[in-house]
Amino acid sequence: MRRFPWILAAGIDLALIALFAAVGMANHHGAILPGLVIVAWPFVAGAAIGWLVSLAWRAPAKPVRSGLAIWILAVVAGMVLRVVTGGGFAWSFLIVTALVLGAFLVGWRAIVALVVRIRASDRP
Repeated sequence: MRRFPWILAAGIDLALIALFAAVGMANHHGAILPGLVIVAWPFVAGAAIGWLVSLAWRAPAKPVRSGLAIWILAVVAGMVLRVVTGGGFAWSFLIVTALVLGAFLVGWRAIVALVVRIRASDRP
């Protein structure tokens, strides 16, 4: 397999974090756009920190090497940034955030890894 483009991986992460925030806004406030950036930015910033810490651009689609660090820092740094900027804290929100962002940020990478493995095993 050719190397997975880091810009595509970053775009997927950004889109999935925005989706997480949009679904939360729609479910809890009925409207998405007014607060989407306010809800999403701490987690986007946390994911960016995860990208830097893990050097994810070197292996952007690796679930363990890149995905775990991006996920953990998106959640931890994102929650810290949310709290210190007045966004509030609730244990239930932390749990949902951790589960959903884990499924999203590690999940798509696991699917890519599985597809690559299946394709490699199909080759003669």
